Amino acid sequence: LCVVDPENSVFLDYFEHRDPTVTSGKGSGVEGIGRPRVEPSFVPDVVDRMIRVPNAASYAGMRFLETKLGRKYGGSTGTCVYGAMELAAELAAAGETGSIVMVAGDSGDRYLDTYYDDAWLAANGYDIAPYLAQLDATYSTCVWASPPSGTST
Repeated sequence: LCVVDPENSVFLDYFEHRDPTVTSGKGSGVEGIGRPRVEPSFVPDVVDRMIRVPNAASYAGMRFLETKLGRKYGGSTGTCVYGAMELAAELAAAGETGSIVMVAGDSGDRYLDTYYDDAWLAANGYDIAPYLAQLDATYSTCVWASPPSGTST
């Protein structure tokens, strides 16, 4: 089981260090997922791996998926897409095959004035273009493209 965790969420930190007091002073930026404190319902022992996903990559993931499926999805789905693409490229690089299952949690219609609005993204300091390029390159080659310059994953 691989869990994607958005920027500013503490679940990955708790998974790695098992410190239940870890907190973040910011929200995750992706509605519905990620938390500034560890929730009692999070059971790290059932998780094999976690991937931190920057907010801009989550927003790029939802737009990328729209280009492939022709419908809008929410930010949590974009987070999943970004992580799933990384996993798919890792499988290919290892010469392995397998299935990757992810949840497409909600429609993107609620985010037309935020995550799908280029002016909102710019006003909030999110540049999704490098992540869209990364996802497009990975989709075309099945090789995990380097994270965009000046960004982190």
